[in-house]
Amino acid sequence: QVQLVESGGGLVQAGGSLRLSCAASGSIFGIKAMGWHRQAAGKQREQVARVSSSGSTNYVDSVKGRFTISRDNAKNTVYLQMNSLKPEDTAVYYCRIDAGSYVYWGQGTQVTVSS
Repeated sequence: QVQLVESGGGLVQAGGSLRLSCAASGSIFGIKAMGWHRQAAGKQREQVARVSSSGSTNYVDSVKGRFTISRDNAKNTVYLQMNSLKPEDTAVYYCRIDAGSYVYWGQGTQVTVSS
């Protein structure tokens, strides 16, 4: 059984930084894209950042220049470095891993940015 375990969320002041991690365990094969999504209260879930198997990345416009996604294939782990955080970044952040024909989601980690 595949599990995605997230860590690194928390409370930070505006302008601060956090680093999220998401490690996949279990029998997971053929990992393709890895990414982070977020859902703020009362809003739809949106994709924040994505990194392909080749290492190419893309970001939602609102985080470009502030967030960096990376992956460690040997550890089946994806990271999200978040700098210059803003109150509007407050949300539950979910990692997503596409492997073979499956899509796996993390349990979510709360990020709260105070003004």
